[in-house]
Amino acid sequence: MANEPQRLERLPSRLLALFLATFTISATANSGYAIIAVMRDDFVNKRKWFTEDEMNDYIAIVQSCPGPMAVTSSMIVGYQSAGLLGSLAAVLGVIIPPFAVMVLVTVFYQAIVSNPYVTIFMRGMQMGVVAMLLDVCIGLFRDATKKSKAYPLAIMLLAFLYVRITGCSIMWLALGCGVVGAVKALLVKREVEA
Repeated sequence: MANEPQRLERLPSRLLALFLATFTISATANSGYAIIAVMRDDFVNKRKWFTEDEMNDYIAIVQSCPGPMAVTSSMIVGYQSAGLLGSLAAVLGVIIPPFAVMVLVTVFYQAIVSNPYVTIFMRGMQMGVVAMLLDVCIGLFRDATKKSKAYPLAIMLLAFLYVRITGCSIMWLALGCGVVGAVKALLVKREVEA
């Protein structure tokens, strides 16, 4: 535990960095998937706090949890970075910008709704969100398929077909994927032990 005093000294700066990072990300990215894309770039590529594999695991957890993706992802990233206080700092950073915007929109609602420039701006923002979502999908697809061959592709194809064709609850898809993942893990474990 010789590093414990150093870790505690760095904690306030880490908490401030988490708050400012998630605040900035939340203020500039405007949807859950867009925030995840920007978080990946910030925490993996720029800050080097996590590896690609760790971030992919966090994204998988976020997608399986109920609630807003931005809050859940910031909670997980914050907790992994600085424990419970890190989680709190990251969540505060991610919820303050949309809360402030909602208050402003509520106060100035009539002026905003009737402004044609705001309408044009919102359409432009929608295209930006589509581009960010596409970036997240391409990145997740690339990361999922680079290590193994048929397994992730089969899971993705079957999950896509399930969602597009059946109209059944996503809960069953999540449970099915969990079972398939557990079976695959058991098979890999048996191969390693053999």
